[in-house]
Amino acid sequence: MTFSLAVRDGDRFGMVASSSSPAVFARVGHLRSGVGAAASQNVTDPTLGTQLLARLAGHGAAQRALAEVTEAADHIEYRQLTVLGRSGPGFAYSGSRVLGRHASAVADGAVAAGNMLSGEHIPDVLLDTYAQATGELEERLITALKAAVAAGGEEGPVYSAGLAVVADVDWRVTDLRVDWADDPVDRLAELLDIWLPQRDDYVRRGLDPTSAPSYGVPGDL
Repeated sequence: MTFSLAVRDGDRFGMVASSSSPAVFARVGHLRSGVGAAASQNVTDPTLGTQLLARLAGHGAAQRALAEVTEAADHIEYRQLTVLGRSGPGFAYSGSRVLGRHASAVADGAVAAGNMLSGEHIPDVLLDTYAQATGELEERLITALKAAVAAGGEEGPVYSAGLAVVADVDWRVTDLRVDWADDPVDRLAELLDIWLPQRDDYVRRGLDPTSAPSYGVPGDL
């Protein structure tokens, strides 16, 4: 139903996810600059992602945040959660009623998890591919997502995918989604090719419009 990867890269956090469900990233992906990243998936309760980030913002301990949220939440047996903080490894939780074949994998600065998977190897594929990939953070994330799909991904086809990165400003410097398509990961990669060369210019536009480049459209700066 969903597989995801969250990573820390210096002071940046990034996440990718894909699913057979529409608009997966609107529900699953949660990131906050300077705090961390969290995913709430399976029978998804998006509030659990925001709760994990709120706990992280309060005390900074990812494992403690996960324990606090899972102990307090209703229907937690249906949920699959991941969380990653400013230091150390990521952590994952899978409830007793998570759907299908499910698995998770963690490393220093990373966590991957999925449900309704073709095999329990998929989270390891996400982590291993990301660790070996090169390029910008977003490019490494999309490389990992492509590898997970190629390795089998979900039991059935996926139809949506998303990618987001937070850095040193209070908004997502990258926030891309394909909400319904037969080839969502390839479409997401195409969007990234368009977006990435302009990413830093749009950050500059937000911080200082006087120094930002013009794109030559009517009414532009």
